Amino acid sequence: MTRPTSRDVAQAAGVSQATVSLVLADKWRGRVSERTAESVRRSARELGYRPNLAARNLRLGSTRTALLVVPALTNEFFARVYTGAAKVAAEHGFGVVLYPSPDGTGPARDPFASARAALDGVIASSMAAGALEAIRGEDLPLVMLDSDPATVGPAHVNLDMADGMRQVAHHLLALGHRRFLHLASAVDSWTFEVRARTLEQVLGQVEGATLTTVAEQLSVEAGRVAAETALAGLHPRPTAVICDDDILAAGACKAARRLGLRLPQDVSVTGFDDLTLATAVEPELTTVQLPAEQVGEHGMKALLALLEGRPWNAGNLPVQLAVRGSTGPATP
Repeated sequence: MTRPTSRDVAQAAGVSQATVSLVLADKWRGRVSERTAESVRRSARELGYRPNLAARNLRLGSTRTALLVVPALTNEFFARVYTGAAKVAAEHGFGVVLYPSPDGTGPARDPFASARAALDGVIASSMAAGALEAIRGEDLPLVMLDSDPATVGPAHVNLDMADGMRQVAHHLLALGHRRFLHLASAVDSWTFEVRARTLEQVLGQVEGATLTTVAEQLSVEAGRVAAETALAGLHPRPTAVICDDDILAAGACKAARRLGLRLPQDVSVTGFDDLTLATAVEPELTTVQLPAEQVGEHGMKALLALLEGRPWNAGNLPVQLAVRGSTGPATP
């Protein structure tokens, strides 16, 4: 099948190729009407037209700038992702602008008058592809990190979150634990859905294993309150608390101490991410190490591949359980 060209779009919309170029480069305001611009965009969508990025850069000039969109700056993970992306970008003469979305994982607002005119591409971490529509429009290259591969296509970089949760579950099962509390993140995100689903699948295959799940916001205080309530209210009490994040795990550790429980003799606690916090608590936290910088590095490499018209085929990045003092054998 012949790939549609800008001439095809121009003919379908009844305008010149120059007008098509202006509209798709988002430089039409003050030159053509809103009605004409919408007609061009509609024709491009219907034809499945995608601009030739290499030719576009030759005509319009490349900004050599990428935007990294994250849902928050309160989590150290995203800072590490930025570090990795910026490192690879610098090696190729690119810059990376970090943008914490004001609406978290929800639809992100365009931080510029027009991102499509100011950027060469977008990298987004731990968000849904649909949340980037206002920024990228229809033609700005997009790479998704830690996102549902079923909805974002081939240009994505994921960690093996499912394997990370399997490692946590198998570690605790080997220590004799059968009563589990899952302190889950209340954030509506694919990465947390994978963790919850995997944990349920693994424990569902173990005779005698029980699982109680409590979802809470990602903060130490929220984790403390939720864990304290659950540990005090469940009978028999869970012997292990599996947390979606090290921040929640720190709250669970505080809850155990306030209830007079010893870690790990009375209750074991695990985290996820291996933030600096994981080795700042006592005992140090058993947690899943996520190579966040590698995520950023691969994300930038994937964007460069898109810009150069090369395919991107990279499997999930492996993760590793770091066993520390917060887990131990189960007690009756």
